[in-house]
Amino acid sequence: MSLAVRTTIMLVVAVVISLVFWWFLRAPEPTIIGPSSSPSSRADTRLGVRVTVVEPEAFQDRIFVSGTVIAEDEVYLRSEAAGRIIDLRLQEGTFVRKGTLLAKINDADLQAQLRRTTLNLELAQIREARQRQLLENRAISQQDYDIMLNEVNTILAEIDLIKANIAKTEVYAPFDGMVGLRNVSEGAFVSVGTQLATLQNLDRIRIDFSVPERYAASVKTRDVIQFTRQGSGDTYTAVISAIEPRIDPNTRTLSIRATASNPGRRILPGAFAQITYSLSEISDALLVPAEAIIPELGQTFVFVLRDGVAHRVAVQTGIRTDTHVQITSGLAVKDSVIVTGILQLRQGMPVRVAQ
Repeated sequence: MSLAVRTTIMLVVAVVISLVFWWFLRAPEPTIIGPSSSPSSRADTRLGVRVTVVEPEAFQDRIFVSGTVIAEDEVYLRSEAAGRIIDLRLQEGTFVRKGTLLAKINDADLQAQLRRTTLNLELAQIREARQRQLLENRAISQQDYDIMLNEVNTILAEIDLIKANIAKTEVYAPFDGMVGLRNVSEGAFVSVGTQLATLQNLDRIRIDFSVPERYAASVKTRDVIQFTRQGSGDTYTAVISAIEPRIDPNTRTLSIRATASNPGRRILPGAFAQITYSLSEISDALLVPAEAIIPELGQTFVFVLRDGVAHRVAVQTGIRTDTHVQITSGLAVKDSVIVTGILQLRQGMPVRVAQ
């Protein structure tokens, strides 16, 4: 056999062997029927949800709002008369008692008028006494005596007017309090209404704040609130003393005022107050997360898991917080309320509790 023929035979054999080997590599592996392919091992296609079990718990309906601290009594000390200050007793940051003279404006002209009018009064009173004797002796008419008596009364009224004007030149403390920063100096000329300083009673303080309109029926005088102030970790208590008898139409809020003692005068007017107001307390409230609530056409629903099936249940709601809603009817203790997958749920839909 020639060399060419042997070479050709060897090439054919090599090709056949290569084809057989390739066919074995491409052949699929046999399917093994066993327990792993049974229907019970198939993936669970039910919607996975999370649930919360309803349990009675103590619950406080609280409002968290901000307010402003103001002094129990506060006034701007102003001048009622124009003139030069001749005596100034406003010591900044000092405590003064009610009735203390704080400032005096020059009243020399008024004092001169008072002396002159007083002398006129003395003369008129002497004349009136003489006229009275004459009237008793029937030497003059009643009309003549009445004219003289009216002159005396007119001078008395003038004296009262002068004394009233003199009183306007003196500024007294209207109550016990702390003097603030003064705006004038002794010797300065002031006009009517010039602000001299402030006076504040810091023994007690007031806290002004507002609550949303929906809480108006729950707010009562003599309720106790707690508040904190910036820069201090202390918690203080105050008592509601007054409630505005109208709702603000612009903000739809109700204005409230509370009062508190201020030991050591540590809380200053104008301070920011963070207020906690407890409206009511329920010992056995049923609460569900807010995301479980479904509002629809004026009604409220939740989905409850029973025997692996989602049931749509109508409920009545009560107090709401940022995270939870009180259920007043429609649910029972130990009900499992679905809190996730709400948009995909349908009545009677099979679900499973996600791990």
